[in-house]
Amino acid sequence: MAKRIKKVGILTAGGLAPCLSSAIGYLIDTYTRTDPKIQIICYIGGYAGLLKGESIRVTPTVRRQALNLLKFGGSPIGNSRVKLTNVADCVARGLVPKGQDPQQVAADQLVKDGVDVLHTIGGDDTNTAAADLAAFLKRNRYDLTVVGLPKTIDNDIYPIRQSLGAWTAAEEGARYFANVVAEHSANSRMLIIHEVMGRNCGWLTAATALAYRRQLKQLPFVPGLGLRRSQRDVHAVYVPEMSFDATAEAKRLRRIMDTEDTVNIFVSEGACVDTIIRELTASGEAVPLDAFGHPRLDKVNVGGWFAKQFAEMLGAEKMLVQKSGYFSRAAAPNAADLKLIGACAKLAVACALKGVDGVIGHDEDRGGKLGAIAFDRIKGGKPMDIDDPDFTRLLREIGQPKGKRLVVKH
Repeated sequence: MAKRIKKVGILTAGGLAPCLSSAIGYLIDTYTRTDPKIQIICYIGGYAGLLKGESIRVTPTVRRQALNLLKFGGSPIGNSRVKLTNVADCVARGLVPKGQDPQQVAADQLVKDGVDVLHTIGGDDTNTAAADLAAFLKRNRYDLTVVGLPKTIDNDIYPIRQSLGAWTAAEEGARYFANVVAEHSANSRMLIIHEVMGRNCGWLTAATALAYRRQLKQLPFVPGLGLRRSQRDVHAVYVPEMSFDATAEAKRLRRIMDTEDTVNIFVSEGACVDTIIRELTASGEAVPLDAFGHPRLDKVNVGGWFAKQFAEMLGAEKMLVQKSGYFSRAAAPNAADLKLIGACAKLAVACALKGVDGVIGHDEDRGGKLGAIAFDRIKGGKPMDIDDPDFTRLLREIGQPKGKRLVVKH
């Protein structure tokens, strides 16, 4: 049975991904085509804007221009990292007065704004917060439907097969490295570390390496003048889910350095994090946590650690650590992602009209069927499959031994 909807709220939260602007555009356009009388507001800065009651009304002019949002990266309405159940953090940031429950404040604001449906566009933390809010609303008999869209370039939301924007992030990361890798021609014995986003999941690192090598194979090289594919190739890939023998790898990569005068390593920002944190703690350094209790990876500096580990063993004369994350996650979506985002947004509106809560995605536990997945089934930290044929073939082609599967701690 269709639910009578008068007003819809939309918010984006967490880090950026190449889907936020386009998801907003598709939602606005779909509601306009379905029922232009339904009012739409967008909360500014994610859950922070919801707590502060800051929103933008979607005007008829914006509705007509909604599909222009498909051409942009970022989020026009802004993001924030806010966990509604982290009361101390919300108070410290001035989002709620001391003594107030952020969930209650958020719920009251939604009621005050007359919102019947809330669309949250974010990753596992965002949708976990949405799940907590939905449960709170039901316990307190608030009549509100919450429908989430899965955004994370890590592609690590369980049980969703493919999160929005992840394909584009891999493609953009490959484009980024295609320029960085040319630096080897300016220095002898160059060690280039490409640090790719991925806290607990190496999917993006592997997908970026695969996308880069696909691009590389399309280029016409000139070996007679020293322009060789082997110098620009990926020589190693390290992800959180797979172990590696540092000593054996150093010997293998030293041979490549001696032959090619360069070594190119792709590494997930979450690889060896526990080891690095132990080393930092032993030396008296504290690693700060974010609002969700995760170690701040910018302080851990995985790429720098890998560079130090291998530089001397490889006899590198210069090290270069480059991070593609902020470049790739701020891109506009590619054609494949646009198709996925459009399908998910269309179903999100359909579910909202029926009063069905959940996160929209292809459900790996239901044969990959696209549907609204119950919030209590949504979890972050889904590991990549190191037995995936594409990844296994990648390791074989670059001559890297496949390590043992690791259990990633969250």
